[in-house]
Amino acid sequence: MARRAVEQELSRDRILEAARHLFITKGYRAISMRSIGQHLGYSHGSLYYHFKEKAELFYAVVVEDFNNLAFQLNKVIKGPPLPDLNKVEQLMLEFIRFGLDHPYQYEIMFMIRDEELLSYCRSEQVRCLDLFASIVRRYMNEEEHGLDHCRNLPLTLFLSMHGFISYYIQDRVTFEEIKPAAISHVKICCRSLRN
Repeated sequence: MARRAVEQELSRDRILEAARHLFITKGYRAISMRSIGQHLGYSHGSLYYHFKEKAELFYAVVVEDFNNLAFQLNKVIKGPPLPDLNKVEQLMLEFIRFGLDHPYQYEIMFMIRDEELLSYCRSEQVRCLDLFASIVRRYMNEEEHGLDHCRNLPLTLFLSMHGFISYYIQDRVTFEEIKPAAISHVKICCRSLRN
């Protein structure tokens, strides 16, 4: 009965949000389950109803953020076409939007340097790149572009988006603030798809 009451009060989503914030602002190593519990106003024991250890909690944060990004990318693919943008350009802009409008999540997902933590992110990064590559290849004609180009272009586009985000994320600008630059960047990167 007590466990059920705690679970209702302290949701998994609240724990993930608090942990994400603390991992970014204080660093993974400086945070303990106890400090996350204190931040939420609960004992650290209440966190263990949802997560066995801090590493599991960190991985849950990473998976949730990658799932949110995948959801946004799939929404673009299923949505109506936009004037003056092909689907790959729309997809790239959505990726850039996600990175700039969710800088803390993006930093955990793609910019973490800690080797131990990187191991938690790497499989999700690969899954994200595979999703992006499969979508880009749908819009490429292998006969027209060649096998090597079709194989390599998705990674090149992915890295160009990451570079763009990495450059602007330091200034904590929103997507809307740099949208014209993002559109120009994406259009230049996608020129080879039009040839």
